[in-house]
Amino acid sequence: MHHHEDMRDDEQASEESFLSQFGRSAAQTEFFSPVPEGYVPGRTKFVAVFGTVMSGLGKGIFSASLAKLMKDKGLQVAPIKLEGYLNIDSGTLNPYRHGEVFVLDDGTECDMDLGTYERLLDQNLTRRNFCTSGQIYSEILERERQGGYLGRDVQMIPHVTGEVKRRLRALAMDGGANGSQADLVFIEVGGTVGDFENGFYIEALRELAFEEGPGSFCNVALTYILEPKTLGEQKSKAAQLGVKRLMEFGIQPHILALRASNPVVGSAREKIAMFSNVPEERVFSMHDRESIYTIPEAMRAEGLDRQVLSILDLHGGVDQVAEDKARKDWSNYASGITAERDTALNIGILGKYTALRDAYASIDKAIEHAGTHLSASVQTQWIDVSDVTVETIDEALQGLDLHGVIVPGGFGERGIEGKIAAVKHVREQGIPFLGICLGFQMAVIEFARHAAGMEGAHSTEFVSDSPNVVISELPDQKAIEGLGGTMRLGGQDVSVTPGTLASFLLGGVDHVRERFRHRYEVEPERIADLEKAGLVFSGRHPEQPIMQILELPRDVHPYFIGAQFHPELTSRPLAPQPMFMGLVAAGILRADPDRVDDPRLQSWLMPAQDASDAGHRVSSPSANPEG
Repeated sequence: MHHHEDMRDDEQASEESFLSQFGRSAAQTEFFSPVPEGYVPGRTKFVAVFGTVMSGLGKGIFSASLAKLMKDKGLQVAPIKLEGYLNIDSGTLNPYRHGEVFVLDDGTECDMDLGTYERLLDQNLTRRNFCTSGQIYSEILERERQGGYLGRDVQMIPHVTGEVKRRLRALAMDGGANGSQADLVFIEVGGTVGDFENGFYIEALRELAFEEGPGSFCNVALTYILEPKTLGEQKSKAAQLGVKRLMEFGIQPHILALRASNPVVGSAREKIAMFSNVPEERVFSMHDRESIYTIPEAMRAEGLDRQVLSILDLHGGVDQVAEDKARKDWSNYASGITAERDTALNIGILGKYTALRDAYASIDKAIEHAGTHLSASVQTQWIDVSDVTVETIDEALQGLDLHGVIVPGGFGERGIEGKIAAVKHVREQGIPFLGICLGFQMAVIEFARHAAGMEGAHSTEFVSDSPNVVISELPDQKAIEGLGGTMRLGGQDVSVTPGTLASFLLGGVDHVRERFRHRYEVEPERIADLEKAGLVFSGRHPEQPIMQILELPRDVHPYFIGAQFHPELTSRPLAPQPMFMGLVAAGILRADPDRVDDPRLQSWLMPAQDASDAGHRVSSPSANPEG
């Protein structure tokens, strides 16, 4: 008897929970389309970007560039990447297969496209801006196990598509900068149309457009125009078929973006416009350009932004004054990209994923930002140090004429000794150096071995029985952080020591917020010995004995700094990251000593003797993540 009453209570509880989450209408209809409480249909507009022919064409770059133009007009924008894979996040993905793992301030490990959005929009994103099939299915299966669907059979349609729509609407409500209501949600569908794994996203977007009503959606199809060398002309057939495939799903594109090596002109453009029902003035040639940062202005020149405003009836929301100012600031930067540079510079990046540029995309961009601001033409030389030793390092780097060296992050043992040997070389030769994450730890190990007399110094990540452990996993770290197992992930405060190079670069602030992704720390018991030997820890955890920035004094080395965090993740075109600015400035001085009085370099070159004017500059851009 009691058993039946318990069951009835459980059913009633799950029904109440269902109704509170999704409203009574969802329970009474076969059509399951939950709407978050307080959501007003039609208030937010949506731009959806789909890819055809092949992936990796730059949907994220297109979407971010268009979103930037809309944000410049004073509209609140919220981007989201919909990924088809079953991983919950990008944390376990191999950089060779998927490019770098980008880390958001809230610790989300996501796709590198979110880095593109953050840089172009100058806006910090959160886990809500990144969605995978794995997340959607986990959420639904969890809800099903708790009786959340009132005994229904849970299906791709309407339940999975319903969850996608719910997330998009929730983002619309407060996904703008600082939690504001978004005027525009930019949805990038990963992969290509016709992939099994993203079919439910495409269906969800078709349903959402139908429910939100006419004029609420702008669909963009990004496709690829072939240019076979043997023919010498552009062919649009594959692109036509790809767009047709999208139309079979019930999605009519409003705008076409055509990826190609050269500008798409003439018959190829006419044909694809005709067979896609898209007027030619809404067909944009997205051909190869010198920098992705020139794309927003190219879109504006072709009137693409006005077309979107017309499609979505948003002309009334434009703030002309804000747009003029944003356009001026951006064009000052963009003109620097194509301008003649004063100094040619070689920066070596010593890593193990060097065969694939995308594995270090953010580092590449951070260097580009600094080079543009300081008028340096930076050639990055990707050097695989997997097989290099202390004995062979001089020979390996001979003839490369490096003006600066970056040892980036990474996981695993391969290439460790090569990195340590490289750090020794740049420390002794006075070559400007920036160590990031694992590169910071390599600098600690190298200094311990060769300057502090700690023979065989090592990290417990690679060697369990070293007599001189200088890098280890802190036993109480899990309790301190409570994040992602023992991994420290996302934004953390770093206390900066006054009068140091770090303080000088950061404009004299006493703390800065940076993004971490690591497991091991400098062994607290060896800190005093390392400092006695001359290593300076200029950035620390505000409360714990955790070292975050190291450096060598300016009279010992022209520029030697390492960060346990990833400074490249917070570099933005209009707010370049100070550690990269310092590296490029020091590199310029090594390549061209005559520029020592260049005012652009002055604020990044710390005088050797006098560190007292560390607070001479405005606060660092990375201290203010919203830009």
